[in-house]
Amino acid sequence: MDSQVKRIGVLTSGGDAPGMNAAVRAVVRTAVSKGIECVGIRRGWSGLINSDFVRMESSSVSHIINKGGTILYTARSAEFMQPEGREKAIATCKLLGLDGIVAIGGDGTFRGALALSRQIGESGQHLSVVGIPATIDNDIGCSHYTIGFDTACNTAVECIDKLRDTMQSHERCSVVEVMGRHAGYLALYVGISVGATAVLIPERPVDFETDVVEKIRRARLAGTTHYMVVVAEGAGSAFEIAKRIQEEVGIDPRVTVLGHIQRGGSPTARDRETASRMGYEAVNVLMEGKGNRIIATQDGRIVDLDMEAALAMHKEFDMERYNVLQALTNSGR
Repeated sequence: MDSQVKRIGVLTSGGDAPGMNAAVRAVVRTAVSKGIECVGIRRGWSGLINSDFVRMESSSVSHIINKGGTILYTARSAEFMQPEGREKAIATCKLLGLDGIVAIGGDGTFRGALALSRQIGESGQHLSVVGIPATIDNDIGCSHYTIGFDTACNTAVECIDKLRDTMQSHERCSVVEVMGRHAGYLALYVGISVGATAVLIPERPVDFETDVVEKIRRARLAGTTHYMVVVAEGAGSAFEIAKRIQEEVGIDPRVTVLGHIQRGGSPTARDRETASRMGYEAVNVLMEGKGNRIIATQDGRIVDLDMEAALAMHKEFDMERYNVLQALTNSGR
């Protein structure tokens, strides 16, 4: 272990995800247990630019493992994307005497971390940066799982189950839009879990006649009088899809956009446990003197990967789940 690591910072950046607090807790308590001071950087990379920080002890993270959101707050910083903004951030790191930073967030957070690390290297200062993937979209290429995904899925399933009660009562079609601008993991996972009539994802071109209209018709022929269509936001507007259903099938759909409710709520056991393991590993990586790393899950194991190589990785969309969905919906129920 590298005894030169005396003080580290931890921050959360980008969109919040349930389990971020559990990761912050793990970083702080692991650091303290190993004799390392920990500084919480508030409001993401913006906090480094504006010297918005707080010293953290074990007691600072008591009773937060079950809370959604992030006690350190989060923000996106356009200023940080410029070299001048990162110079201010580097000055704050030097002022605080940080030996490392753990950045919890998504792809944008990690690209910011990599840019900061490169600029630090050019300045001759030593500072290691480690990333922990936390995003409800589960769209980080190097990691099979990201913190927050399971909780977001469960939140969406709970909401849709409640919608189904009123759908059955009124014999209606419901079009539900879930998050997923560039990735359909959330929509597909939720769609299978709620027994959706149809699921639209950005990874697969939509054939409206086959993927929506015919599925509703088959369901009706099988005796079903209520229909659930789940749409990832990147696959199209739920309102436009509902309009087309009305025009082509002659039923009057109701649209529900779940939106940011999917980001909130108490994290599930899976998200708490994964976040805790990742936070623990992030501190160990810093103590080993490694920098520019991302902590990831691969085949159920926690691993650390070179940040530059990790950001170049592409996650192949699991079409096996889509095939499962097709088999379960083609029968009409």
